[in-house]
Amino acid sequence: MADSTDLDGAEKPSATSQETTTNHKGAAHQQQHDHERTTDTSSLSEKGPSSPPSRHTRSRASSHATDDSDPLEPLEIALSATGTSAWSRPPEFEVSFDAPSDPLNAREWPLWYRMWAIAAVSYSTWVVVLYSTSYTAAIPGLMVAFDEPQQSVATLGVTTYLLGLAVGSLIVAPMSELFGRRPVYLLCLTVSTLLVLPCALATGLAEIVVVRFFGALFASVMVCNGAGTIADISTDDDRAMYMSLWSIAPLNGPVTGPLIGGFVYQYLGWRWDNWLVLILSGVAVLLMATVKESYAPAILKAKAARRRKEEDDERYWCEYDDAKRSTLELMRVNLSRPFVLSVTEPILWFFNIWISVIYGILYLCFVAYPIVFEDKRGWGPGTTGLSFLGIGIGTLIAIFMEPVWRRIINSHAKDPSTNRVPPEASASIMSLGAILTPIGQLIFSWTCLPTSIHYAIPIAFGIPFGMGNTLCFIYGTNYLAGAYGTFAASALAGNAVIRSMFGATLPLAGPSMYTKLTPQWAGTLLGLLEVVLIPIPIVFYKYGNRIRARSPVIKRMTEAQAHQDRKRAKFMEKLERQKRQQQQLQQQEDEKVEVVDASNSSVAYGEEVKGAGDAESKDLEKGV
Repeated sequence: MADSTDLDGAEKPSATSQETTTNHKGAAHQQQHDHERTTDTSSLSEKGPSSPPSRHTRSRASSHATDDSDPLEPLEIALSATGTSAWSRPPEFEVSFDAPSDPLNAREWPLWYRMWAIAAVSYSTWVVVLYSTSYTAAIPGLMVAFDEPQQSVATLGVTTYLLGLAVGSLIVAPMSELFGRRPVYLLCLTVSTLLVLPCALATGLAEIVVVRFFGALFASVMVCNGAGTIADISTDDDRAMYMSLWSIAPLNGPVTGPLIGGFVYQYLGWRWDNWLVLILSGVAVLLMATVKESYAPAILKAKAARRRKEEDDERYWCEYDDAKRSTLELMRVNLSRPFVLSVTEPILWFFNIWISVIYGILYLCFVAYPIVFEDKRGWGPGTTGLSFLGIGIGTLIAIFMEPVWRRIINSHAKDPSTNRVPPEASASIMSLGAILTPIGQLIFSWTCLPTSIHYAIPIAFGIPFGMGNTLCFIYGTNYLAGAYGTFAASALAGNAVIRSMFGATLPLAGPSMYTKLTPQWAGTLLGLLEVVLIPIPIVFYKYGNRIRARSPVIKRMTEAQAHQDRKRAKFMEKLERQKRQQQQLQQQEDEKVEVVDASNSSVAYGEEVKGAGDAESKDLEKGV
């Protein structure tokens, strides 16, 4: 079993989320952003240490906790529970976002700037994902240029890139906790951009294969932090819309890669595929340089440190100060816990297998489609890229129908203990995706050849395939995030790594498999494999509640949350007592002031009367 020190504590989101695990309704993850931790906090940002604690209201935007039905991107969220000592610190010295609005609070940015941030993050993530598949269009050119007879060897560039994204997410994700999102974005994006240059100037295939791994290692910053930035700037009311806008580009990155890369390779050569990505990545760096820090823990820790320095008072603190961990501790948790959960949790056994197979077959398409349309039908590289439009259209349909999916999810009965729909509600949409995916795969396989069948038919059946894939990824992520709560980040990280391994290795088998079995039979076998896996989401939809109840990790998580809630209640009770005592003291002070004022008034009146009497006596004496 897992190390108890790892599994018993609240989890700082660790790592990986791939482009397709984006959660619409903030789900990714985000099981750790919005448990409404409503603790009264001081508005000390505007007051000095001598100011009495007035209305202490912790801004929701300053708290990145978790929401059982609406989890945000797993890797970009804050601790769901603060350290024990936080509850014993003087609440009047807690630093939070100023109410009602604070320019430092990303959720209070002007609408136009939030839209700009979404566009910048979405574009940058799209470039990273696009580079994973634009390479496939240039594989024939690479084989000729470097005299490589084996297509599977040339395909290694896809494999190493996906592995780099997976490994990089585990390593890069904790850095945002230590330094904030903005510096990590700029450093990693700059390095990944520079690493495109050796690929464009490469003199051997091995150089490209190796450099692409390290480039993806740094480029993974957009994959593991992108959705978190969207979560940082969104509220419950607009999160679904923001996530939908953001996800359009990265979810279509794999499709636009061979489309753009095909035409560039056809007319300019394989090196220009890299030059183009170098230019696009440079623009991404410039765009991300215009986006301010959005990560609430980093902002509040900096604000508290600044206040301590300005006031020369070490009592100022923020709720995230106790969340500090050493770099080694963060790396240990991020690298170990995802795999511990993946091995010990039966829920993850089935989910990891199901999602990984779907993801691997998706990336296998980027090898299979060129074989069908370029080799068998005689299309050019650019035109072959157009064959992916069906998958892209299906992805867009799934995204734009998010309000429909959300209504279906919300139509389920709410859990009385949380007053939210259970994670199994997301499994209803997963089940639909699990059915659509093999339908598209099988009919594509049966109609892709012979060439006498019109090409529009197999392309059209890319629509249910793309739609099914998108629904499986998005709502599968929602289910895991909702089920694992504070451990969602690790559960999703393990899923993403295993999924990426499938996506990285299956394309290597693609050329020989499609050549020996023919595209029809190879595609049919893959489609039947997807059919065999359909029961997995359906079983979780029907019996997920009982399955979750037997999970030792989820039990421990529930107990820890209950313990934390009790501590929070005691803290709030103590704070309320302090307020009442202050009110009583203030009332006593006011009464004392009133008594003193009354006494002074009496003395003054007596002196006035005495003065008037003396004056009257003097007048009488003068008269006499």
